[in-house]
Amino acid sequence: MAELPDWFTSIPYFTKRWLSLTAILTLAGRFGVVNPFNFMLFYEPFIKKFEIWRAVTALLMYPLSPGNGFHFLVNCYFLYSYSIRLETDSFSGRPADYFFLLIFNWICCVIIGLLANIPVLMDPMVLSILYVWCQLNKDVIVSFWFGTRFKAMYLPWVLFGFNLIISGGGLQELVGIIVGHIYFFLMFKYPQEMGGPQLIQTPQIFYKFFPNQRTVHGFGQPPSRATPTAAPAAGNQQGEGGLNFRRHDWGRGYVLGQQQ
Repeated sequence: MAELPDWFTSIPYFTKRWLSLTAILTLAGRFGVVNPFNFMLFYEPFIKKFEIWRAVTALLMYPLSPGNGFHFLVNCYFLYSYSIRLETDSFSGRPADYFFLLIFNWICCVIIGLLANIPVLMDPMVLSILYVWCQLNKDVIVSFWFGTRFKAMYLPWVLFGFNLIISGGGLQELVGIIVGHIYFFLMFKYPQEMGGPQLIQTPQIFYKFFPNQRTVHGFGQPPSRATPTAAPAAGNQQGEGGLNFRRHDWGRGYVLGQQQ
């Protein structure tokens, strides 16, 4: 039993709070402690009645039911897995920059959610985080169900197509891909690969609350193909999953459906 508290303690700061609040609020709605309807993002109560808390709770509240329980667990798995990988590897020692990523993607999800009438933001937000990791580690080989293996850059599109075929959905996954691409393009691709100006950057006030934990020269790293020998997470020489985090050893980084 001591392993569970140790595991929970080991989860990094932002991932721990995001996952914990999601679990608490979702279970509270499932068992009738709160009404999930009051926590979803709807245009009229959010704009006209100024119920601004819905922008936050729509990210954390998932209307859990027997029909979507497995999908919720899959979302929690992706949230835990890929948020940890970003927080402890790509943004290692730079909590303010990772916090800005979360805030930026969340704001984009809220705006698109209001326009596209998406009352629950967990799916697009999680997919946006997954998309950013996949773009920063695009040449890493990941595995999916039935033993299929492909580069990480294709994983968001595989999930989009899978949900489109199986459940007839796909809109929320597509929104997540769009949001993740907006952040990746503005923060990495446009300034670092195309030579454009830095259009978005972490506000200085974030560094006051979450100061860097080590010396940083410049923000982030360009996609792995741009610096093939500089980033340890960019090659396939580290085995299946290709993950080798600098601060923690998280194992082989299995993706959903990967045979162990």
